[in-house]
Amino acid sequence: MKEIYSDVIQFRGSHYEFGFMQGEMLRDSLTIENRKRIWKIRRPHFYIEEQEVKHAILPFAPAIWEELLGLQDALKWEMQEVLQEFGGYRLHYMRSGCSIFTDSEYMIRNYDYHPKTYEGRFTLFAPTDQGYAVVGPSQRITGRMDGMNEKGLAMGYNFMHRKKPGDGFICNMIGRMVLENCANVDEAVQMLQEVPHRHSFSYIVLDQSGETYIVEATPRGTHVRQSNVCTNHFEVLKDENRYHLDDSFKRMEAIEKQKHHVTDAYQAFRMMNDSDKGVFSDQYKNWAGTIHTSGYFPKELKAWFALGGDRDPVIVDFSKWLAGENLQLKRILGNVNTDLPFVHMDKNVR
Repeated sequence: MKEIYSDVIQFRGSHYEFGFMQGEMLRDSLTIENRKRIWKIRRPHFYIEEQEVKHAILPFAPAIWEELLGLQDALKWEMQEVLQEFGGYRLHYMRSGCSIFTDSEYMIRNYDYHPKTYEGRFTLFAPTDQGYAVVGPSQRITGRMDGMNEKGLAMGYNFMHRKKPGDGFICNMIGRMVLENCANVDEAVQMLQEVPHRHSFSYIVLDQSGETYIVEATPRGTHVRQSNVCTNHFEVLKDENRYHLDDSFKRMEAIEKQKHHVTDAYQAFRMMNDSDKGVFSDQYKNWAGTIHTSGYFPKELKAWFALGGDRDPVIVDFSKWLAGENLQLKRILGNVNTDLPFVHMDKNVR
């Protein structure tokens, strides 16, 4: 077992100020050191044009461009480097797992991926310039892999495939855009239908109405449906599915079999997080091991979070934080059954 952690990052201010603060934190970090090493080995396939990214972001989330400028100034990088790392547009994304189960009161999500991609940041950000406050873990610094905003909109996404990528945003940046700019599931569905998608994912959204929507999204189109279980295959856009879906169907069947016995949020969390329930995954070497389990409660404005399996969640009262009460928690600890390195805490990650 390997002990891991996520730093708790709390910030109230403008997007530029948030970007600058994060850049100062990152400047001498293992995350940046390792990412630079990775880019020396794996060169980008194409040049990312600054104006192209700017024109793509501004219609959906103009304040995020200001955050990128803040990162640039703090890191003293060229904008091309910033966009290559944090821009969230036309970037490469490896395959991953992930499972989501919802009820009218909550969303429980397993984030399954490779340890070397995990940057260990649990963020609470309340912008003073534009957009809603959001709680949730980050990916590629500017993106959000799951989370909830101050209006009670919760979001998570599940990987489908990388076939025939388009000129669009990758999943974590789309997640950030939705959470910061949409107040409810209707607005979220509309944005997910309008934003250009780089790869194919299902985006799952839940709000205080208790209704869950799943947007099956590809560079070629989207489809909206309702369900409370989602893993890593499309139910409607089946022609877009990968050929090897056994693990996805296995996890979905495990949830379907157990969900009728789930009577509260804690039981739902146990179904997803316990290593013997068939949903939690230890396939870290295959880019599909469960690194965290998160829970979001739109009506209560609370978040649950656990690193690794068989753990009780850390409970974050987002409503109190929104009222100005900072968390005393500085770091969330956990354990995962792998010896693979994590980008934010191990040297020489490749």
